[in-house]
Amino acid sequence: MSTRPTGLRTRAALALTALLGGAALAGLPATTAAAADGALAVQYRTGSGGATADQSEPWFKVRNTGSATVRLSQVKIRYYFKADSPDASYRFACSWAVRGCSAVTGTFGALAHPTATADRYLEIGFTASAGSLAPGADTGDMQLRFHRADWRTLRQSDDYSFGGAQTSYADWNKVTAQLAGATVWGTAPEGNDPTDPTDPTDPPGGGQTLFDDFDYTSHTDPALSAHGWSVRSNSGGPGVPGATWDPSKVTFSAPGGNSVMNLETSTAGTGTSTRHTEVLTRSTKFRNGTYAARVRFSDTPTYGPDGDRVVQTFFTINDLKAPMADDYAEYDFEYLPNGGWGEPSNILYTTSWETYAPDPWQAVNQHSESRQSFAGWHDLVVTIDDSAITYYVDGRHFGTHDAAYLPERPMSINFNQWLIDLEGQTSATPRAYDQQVDYVLHVKDRVLTPAQVSARIDAYRDAGTSFVDEVPAP
Repeated sequence: MSTRPTGLRTRAALALTALLGGAALAGLPATTAAAADGALAVQYRTGSGGATADQSEPWFKVRNTGSATVRLSQVKIRYYFKADSPDASYRFACSWAVRGCSAVTGTFGALAHPTATADRYLEIGFTASAGSLAPGADTGDMQLRFHRADWRTLRQSDDYSFGGAQTSYADWNKVTAQLAGATVWGTAPEGNDPTDPTDPTDPPGGGQTLFDDFDYTSHTDPALSAHGWSVRSNSGGPGVPGATWDPSKVTFSAPGGNSVMNLETSTAGTGTSTRHTEVLTRSTKFRNGTYAARVRFSDTPTYGPDGDRVVQTFFTINDLKAPMADDYAEYDFEYLPNGGWGEPSNILYTTSWETYAPDPWQAVNQHSESRQSFAGWHDLVVTIDDSAITYYVDGRHFGTHDAAYLPERPMSINFNQWLIDLEGQTSATPRAYDQQVDYVLHVKDRVLTPAQVSARIDAYRDAGTSFVDEVPAP
């Protein structure tokens, strides 16, 4: 467990609180394969051919055998295997890939109908940065591996997709490939044909979705409230004492035709002149699953002098019922462009909270951080299952936090921007900072890869869907 330094952060208990370039979404290729006209072939070899091994090494190439360009973000490959024990857990890694390991994702799932040779699968996906495959092209080498979380020796000779003698690449139909949700290659273990986790319908066994493209006219738009959002106006923390949470500073626009929510925080160097902003769901009904948002962080003010210790966020939270209550939960992306909490300059935190006490300040949390500029648009994803909390930024793994920090109660979804204090910039000259949000997504009880998140967002936008909320009340 790691904790932030004591006394550097004070959060009030009442504070319930991806790559968009410039103003518009990047255009897609003029011809991209749909499931009907796409075709793929998957080649496989093993980098570790023994009956047992420290880790399994399935290596792949994916080739476009169709006549239209394929977006790799719409491709998923499944490798099927038999777990060494019912409670065994596994970890994925990429050793090397022609398209870059950061463009390749791996997640594990359980089969609905276990067989003698398979009860789990490793699903390989791709982020948007993987690009596309022209007809006849392939991905090049992807040297992938997975191992038991406890690093015990695993047996792979009884795995459905394993080929111990396959030491050079060849077509391999014991793995499956999906394109835009349709299976276009391979044969799954009997009774386990893959289903599409990115289909924006309500699949059985979880998967109910909240999606909002933030297509509103203003903070007073009746649809904003009807869709379950609250724009904060009450007083209190976190941040500068005496500051106002100002709903009028939450605005909406559609630069380039794509709707964006803007949160403005401003100050003239006093508590009474400081305006914070926050938008949150009224319902606390979100717990395990996938959370995603595309957020634009800012390093500099839109006007006035720079230097304020501003916090720009996307997070989930429930209320602290008592100091150090063990059923509190909070999962944060927090960007500090000018530092704060003892940091001298820009830093991005992801933090998973077990509990805290406001006075005297005590905190039980685990965090990951990166000390660099994150100005611009970023795809933020956090997944919560029964074993861990995992954070991604722009498709890349940012941090995994322990099961000790899993939520006991449902939470709300929040965006806010606020000033820690006024010590970073003492000028009385007015200044303002912007944080923008393109969309938010939650998929209940489903762990999606960043590539699957991207595909689901594409599906909603291709269908002209700007809002859906299927998540049931707790």
